[in-house]
Amino acid sequence: AVGYMDPGNWATDIAGGSKYGYALLSVVLITSLMAMVLQYLSVKLGLIYEKDLAQACQIKYPKHVSFFLWVLAEIGIIACDLAEVIGSAIALNLLFHIPLIVGTIITAVDVFFLLFLQKKGFQYLEILVIGLITLIIAGFVVELYLSHASATLFLVGLIPSLEIIKDKNMLYLALGILGATVMPHNLYLHSSLVQTRDYPRTHEGKKEALKFSALGSTGALFIAFFVNAFILVVAAAAFHVKGYFNVVEIQDAYKLLTPLLGTSLASIIFALALLLAGQNSTITGTLAGQVVMEGFINLKMSPWKRRLITRSLAIVPAIIVIIYFQSYGLSNLLILSQVVLSLQLPFAVFPLIEFTSNRKIMGEFVNSKLTIFIAYLVAFMITIPNAWLIYITVFK
Repeated sequence: AVGYMDPGNWATDIAGGSKYGYALLSVVLITSLMAMVLQYLSVKLGLIYEKDLAQACQIKYPKHVSFFLWVLAEIGIIACDLAEVIGSAIALNLLFHIPLIVGTIITAVDVFFLLFLQKKGFQYLEILVIGLITLIIAGFVVELYLSHASATLFLVGLIPSLEIIKDKNMLYLALGILGATVMPHNLYLHSSLVQTRDYPRTHEGKKEALKFSALGSTGALFIAFFVNAFILVVAAAAFHVKGYFNVVEIQDAYKLLTPLLGTSLASIIFALALLLAGQNSTITGTLAGQVVMEGFINLKMSPWKRRLITRSLAIVPAIIVIIYFQSYGLSNLLILSQVVLSLQLPFAVFPLIEFTSNRKIMGEFVNSKLTIFIAYLVAFMITIPNAWLIYITVFK
């Protein structure tokens, strides 16, 4: 779930809520349902084939195709890491008045804490993740209460509208939400992590492991849906309803929450939850980077080296934007990073469906015809809007 509630979600949901009110809630719902389907397939590949998605691509595809997919996966991880860098730096600035450039550099230090926890055991990372998610949820429950959001508008917002496809700016934000919600690197990561579970490598053992892993994954993403929906609803209730239609910058949202909701607690909780989300999602980025590099090109690298390389590539564009645009422009960069993630998605989704629909790979656990239909429907629902955005951006 942690990969689905990172600072990239904040930027897209805040911008979407302030500009279009509750209208993009349907996108949050649909993309969350898509995520549940795709993460189930990711779990299935890892448990049954006992290879992660990167390893499967490396085994089944020609070298040049595998290399191309590896490059795209790395771009996706860097885009995701960029969101974490920016989100954490903004949160540090809002809470402790640490300059944005200094905050950006500080984010590189988190690698040492993560490595310490990894050496202690994966369960310690899981405990940290669960604790941080709990705090984030608690924070937004309070925000939701303070914002006096409309339950009726919430339910209406869950109904999709054709306006989302017709309006170029609305589509751009919708795809940002898609990229922030269904992250390509999570598909690689989940197919690897699920193999760390202790289950009998027999037909019955795999069947039971698949059932419980699917329940756990779907439950976690259900929680992530509510967190992302709460962010958008708070933005809609606090800003859009009161006439603030262009709150794109996270800093502006922070400053406006206190006067609009009547308490400084709203702003403090908002910034603290942002910091927790940024640090939490760092974990998935670090682990996914290792899985992708080892799976695609069989290159094993010390986790701290891998982490610092990825973070360095994310820090550079963040610092450039800070120097030229100061704090304003960072949220636009955040949203762009999520659109980049959305554009990467088909290159992870189609191989995942192909492998889990292959009887030679999956045996008796091969996807049913209904699962294949739903999976490809999801794949084309992701691909067509991305292609349409590229077309109207280039030719219109």
